[in-house]
Amino acid sequence: MHCGARHLRPALAAVTAAITLLATAPASAAEATDFSATQRSEKTDFTDSQIADGFFRTAFGAEFHMAGRVDRIRKYEAPVRVYAEGDGQAHRRAELARIVSDIAGRVEHLDIAMTDNPDEANVTVHLVRDRNLGKTIATFYGEERAREIRESLDPQCLSGFRKNDRFEIERSDVILTIDNGDFVFRDCAYEELLQSLGPINDTDKVPWTMFNDDVQKGYFDVYDQYLLNILYHPAIRPGMTVPEVKAVLPQVLADVRSYVAKVNRLTR
Repeated sequence: MHCGARHLRPALAAVTAAITLLATAPASAAEATDFSATQRSEKTDFTDSQIADGFFRTAFGAEFHMAGRVDRIRKYEAPVRVYAEGDGQAHRRAELARIVSDIAGRVEHLDIAMTDNPDEANVTVHLVRDRNLGKTIATFYGEERAREIRESLDPQCLSGFRKNDRFEIERSDVILTIDNGDFVFRDCAYEELLQSLGPINDTDKVPWTMFNDDVQKGYFDVYDQYLLNILYHPAIRPGMTVPEVKAVLPQVLADVRSYVAKVNRLTR
């Protein structure tokens, strides 16, 4: 979820967060390492209305928020730099770097990359062991709120962001557990990193998006590439309302369809 005391003053900051729930049972070795079969069979043909529906459901609203309005577009305007801190495990950090690189290659107008300098980062990924997850959540939210989250949701990973009064995201924090298996780590990393960029609202109304607690993918699927490319299209500005987005969406979607088709070698 989001923002420790060292990052904001709670009385003034708008905090928006998402919680990902995943089964704690370990994935099989095949499930943990091979996503190719699932990707080959994934649905890639969507109507404009199916894409638009998912965008409005995820880019507006919030699964959990502590302050501020959630009826406007929220996104980064500055380049996004991701810094990993916490427990070691070099292979987890290497996997995270691959995921960030994959996102960068699939969202046209998003400048995102890893950094080794915490001072230049605006997204911090906190790598923690499962036994320390509750303590980490409490660091960000306080003991009482953390207890509510653990008792009602039993999360596996969390993300959130702080935005300014222009609805520009200024800082995001992502919490990932490193010892719940390869599938959980990869699925959480994709979902929470992407949600920390703006589409923070989970929905059970859209069966194709990873921003649905009943859907686990472990890769950046075509449907969610549509959603992130819409959000980061230059015509979609922080602070826009639903009617304002609807007014420009036809042209934005035409541009996005062309890009996603090219990146994924889709037949149009």
